[in-house]
Amino acid sequence: MKSAYRSIKHESYFAAYDALLEEYVGNEITFVEVGVLDGGSLFMWRDFFGDKARIIGIEINENAKIWEDHGFEIFIGSQSDPNFWKSFFQEVGDVDVLLDDGGHTYQQQIVTVESALEHINPGGKIIVEDTYTSYLKEY
Repeated sequence: MKSAYRSIKHESYFAAYDALLEEYVGNEITFVEVGVLDGGSLFMWRDFFGDKARIIGIEINENAKIWEDHGFEIFIGSQSDPNFWKSFFQEVGDVDVLLDDGGHTYQQQIVTVESALEHINPGGKIIVEDTYTSYLKEY
């Protein structure tokens, strides 16, 4: 609610974020969110984790590069492309938390998890949002 930029999150997710991610608050971590669109969630994560966090956004829309002007790292690519992930992890290295709020198709979610598994630091997490879309015809 504090962000000047739009973010679409289910209200029920916030309690889960607190429970799953509280151990990272105030620590030096690398946090990656797939699907940053209008940028609002990037600011939310910065506020949540604190200034020590490295916050990286992945987006298919090149317009998201604007968020680099606000101190975020933005990578443009398709989460359903294993070659994108290979290049991404070669450049970024291993991460602590990867949150998938991207395209919402089960194929995209599966490729993302399979590509990221070996690049999550010990004790780290992969969180996939909106898995219910696997049951919707439009996805």
